[in-house]
Amino acid sequence: MKLNWTLRKIAEITHGELQTNTPDALITTLVTDSRVVTPGDGFIALKGSNFDARQFIPQVISQGAGVVIAQKGYTGPCPKDASFIWVEDPLKALQALAKYHRFHNPLKVAAITGSNGKSTTKQILCAICQAAGSTVANVGNLNNQYGVPFSLLEIQPKHKYGVFELGASHPGDILEIASLAVPDVAVITNVGPSHLEFFHDLETVYKTKIEIARCLKEGGTLVYNMDNEYLARLSKEYKGKAISIGFHEQADLHILETEKFAFTYKGQAYLFELKLERHDKQNAACACAAAIALGIGMDAIKTGLTSFTPMPMRLERQTKANTQFILDCYNANPASMKNALEILGREKKFPRVAVLGDMKELGATSKQYHRLVARQLLDNGAEYVFLAGPEMQAAYEVLQEMTGLKVWYGNKPQEWLPTLKKVLREKGGTCLIKASHSMNFEAVYKEI
Repeated sequence: MKLNWTLRKIAEITHGELQTNTPDALITTLVTDSRVVTPGDGFIALKGSNFDARQFIPQVISQGAGVVIAQKGYTGPCPKDASFIWVEDPLKALQALAKYHRFHNPLKVAAITGSNGKSTTKQILCAICQAAGSTVANVGNLNNQYGVPFSLLEIQPKHKYGVFELGASHPGDILEIASLAVPDVAVITNVGPSHLEFFHDLETVYKTKIEIARCLKEGGTLVYNMDNEYLARLSKEYKGKAISIGFHEQADLHILETEKFAFTYKGQAYLFELKLERHDKQNAACACAAAIALGIGMDAIKTGLTSFTPMPMRLERQTKANTQFILDCYNANPASMKNALEILGREKKFPRVAVLGDMKELGATSKQYHRLVARQLLDNGAEYVFLAGPEMQAAYEVLQEMTGLKVWYGNKPQEWLPTLKKVLREKGGTCLIKASHSMNFEAVYKEI
C-alpha cells in the first residue's frame, strides 16, 4: 500500500472530525492490526459485535501511529499530541477511503462473484490481464467487507487493470462491496447452494449475486454463465450490456465440446492448448469474456491462459507412492462436491477412494445435501469411502443401506486414518480428499 494522503484529506473523505496539531502530515499506509503498526501508519480501530479495537489506542500511539481513525465516544487514554479522526463507523470510513482511491486511479476494474469458481476465474483473468498490462488483484480470501477495501487500496497509478473477487455470506453483501469497486466488468460464475445457513434458499443467493450488476460503471458489461438455471434468466431479465458464456447453444461465448478448451465468439472459433475439467472450462470462459469486455486482445488472452497456474488445494493433483491424489480442501459446498466426485468417477487408476468431510454453512438444508453425497459416491464408482464430521453422518447413514462400497465414518479423521493409510499402501489408486476448509483436511494428506 502506497498512499499519499494528509490527515486533513482523510478526514474530508471519511466525513470525520479531525483532532490534530499536524493536519498536513502524510499517511502512506493504513492498518487494522495493532501488532503491526509502525511509525507513521494510520490505524483504523474497527469495531464489531464481539470486539472493539479502540482498546488498543494507547498501544498503537506508543508504537508511533501517525493517526488513529476510531468511532466517536471513546473515553480511554487520549494523549494531547496524538492525532485522531473520529468517525461514526470505522468500517464505513475504510470503505469510503477505498472507493475514493479506486476512482482516483484510471485503471479498468473487473469484479467477480459466484457460488463456485470465483477464485479460479479471478486467477485466470488476472493472468490474462497481466499479459496486457500491470494488474492488481485481491490476495487469498480478502474478498469481504474488510478485505475488498484493503485490496482496492493496493491500486497504484501504474496499474492498468484491477481484478477483484467478491464473496458473500449474507444478503446485501455483494451490493455493499461491489459499490466500492464500481466495476467496468462484472462476472457471475454461477448460483448454487452455499452459505444457505444465512441465505436460506437459492432464490436469495441469486438475488444477492446479481446485486453486482447494479454497481457497474456506466456503460459497463455483465458476464454471466448461461448454463446455470438461475443465471439463464438474465438473458430475458437483464437489459444492460452483457456477454453470456456456456455450453448452451445460445450463449454469446459458446464453449465447444472438445477435449481442449475452445469456444466461438461472434462467428469466430478459438482453440487453446489447454485441457480443463468441464467446470473450469466455464470459469475460463468467464475470464475470457471479461477480458474481451475489458478490451484485451486475443493474443494476450492466449498468453494468459497458457501461463495460468491453478491455486493449491483446488483439485490439485499430487502423487505419493502408488496413489494419485486429488486435493480439494479449500472449500466445499454441494456444487463443488458434485464436481469433485464426478472428476473422481472419470479416473482410470483404481480403486477410487473418497475421503470426505463436512460441507459447512448449509443450515436447515445440510442433512439433505449430505445425504445426496451418498448417491453421488455410488454413481461415480467410489470403492472405498472415508467420512468425517457431524454433518457427514447423514451420508454415512444412507451408505450403510447400500451395497458395493466399503465405508468408514468417524467424528474426526483420526478415527479411521490408520485404515486409510493401510488401504492406500496396499491398493494405491486415486484418492479424492475434499472438505470445507475448517475441517483441516490438508492435515489428513500430510499424515498419509
